[in-house]
Amino acid sequence: MNRGERQLLLSERTTLEGFLTEIPVEDVLDRGSVEGRLRKVNALLAQCPDDTRQPARARLTFRGKPVVDSYGIFADFGARATQAFSDTVAKVAASLEGPLASMGPVPNKAQNQLLITSTALGSFGFELEEHREGPMLIDDGSAVADAVAATQTLLKATTGDDDSLADAAAGMEPRAITAARSFLQLLADNEAVCALEFGDQRFSFSSVAEVRRSADRLAQGNLHEEQAQLQGEFQGVLPKSRTFEFKLSGSNEVIKGKVGPGITDPDALNRLLHNPMTITVAATRVGDGRPRFVLNTQPAEGSGTT
Repeated sequence: MNRGERQLLLSERTTLEGFLTEIPVEDVLDRGSVEGRLRKVNALLAQCPDDTRQPARARLTFRGKPVVDSYGIFADFGARATQAFSDTVAKVAASLEGPLASMGPVPNKAQNQLLITSTALGSFGFELEEHREGPMLIDDGSAVADAVAATQTLLKATTGDDDSLADAAAGMEPRAITAARSFLQLLADNEAVCALEFGDQRFSFSSVAEVRRSADRLAQGNLHEEQAQLQGEFQGVLPKSRTFEFKLSGSNEVIKGKVGPGITDPDALNRLLHNPMTITVAATRVGDGRPRFVLNTQPAEGSGTT
């Protein structure tokens, strides 16, 4: 049961309770019918506590050579493209949750699966939905929702400037970037473009040439990530947005960066404010643009330097 269905049941329960106040006690048949339905509605609501959430949903559609108007899509391409997109989402989800090895099993892949729930008409494609065993609780959050949003942001950024792409790629493991590039390369090789709708956001490629340029921009030769050591002092950390400011030694320059998934308690960094230290960050750069920094290693107290 999704949240919309639950709201309908809550509304129906209110209506039924109102009916009961208006039906005379002696009207046994009418009261019995309403009371029976009310018991059924209450039983359904009991199966879906109000701390559950709706699964993440996305709409992935295609245009181009593999698509026959709005009638259908060649099965071979449709299967491979959807698999490549699902693989990208799973690897982005793993990348957002912690380190992702360059080879081997993808962590939590079974928990970050997408279901095809329907076909999307128009520019032919698929309705996709997060799959999870058991109830989806609000407090648990949704790694799939975060990953789909991050994937959409990354795809859109490939059509923007270098700074936008560096912002989107910062913090993503190279294996996740490679998966996104493979998805785009598959589209380009089959002369197709895609559109991705998620939440209230929609992004689409305008041409096959644009898809090819985007795939090239995610190549290792254009997108660089390296480890760097920075000396200075933390100026502030925002735990909820997982961002930090760090003033470099010997200058007034203050850099901003992301706190990566390798740090489980970002608020602990606030105990280190204004203490001289050396931190190790991942620096992501696109072309000759300025780097974006991600802190994945918790600096130890007493790691200061002068």
